[in-house]
Amino acid sequence: MQNGITLKIAGVLGFLGVALGAFGAHGLKNILSANDTATIWQTAVLYHLLHAVAALWASERRPLVVWIWAAGTLVFSGSLYILAITNLRWLGAVTPLGGLLLLAGWAMLIFSKKSAKLH
Repeated sequence: MQNGITLKIAGVLGFLGVALGAFGAHGLKNILSANDTATIWQTAVLYHLLHAVAALWASERRPLVVWIWAAGTLVFSGSLYILAITNLRWLGAVTPLGGLLLLAGWAMLIFSKKSAKLH
């Protein structure tokens, strides 16, 4: 059951990453331009989508890593999305906490004693 849930989490991450990328490029174009934060939005989408794909791979192999990446994406990309829309620059102080969660997921893969197949 855990693998089914983590596969769904990967799917939700991917779906939202694509939707938010399109929304930023089209629906929020004027706001992001006025705030000069389009690059911040793009960074949020990039990390969001990269970790969605990684979560898809990890969903059957490392379910805990998927949960860590989901939390990291929420905090990292989420804080950047909000910052880009509101231009509240103090939110940039929250972003590294999400980055640490993303790094923790990668470190879990590096230091795992269990071998994972790539296919």
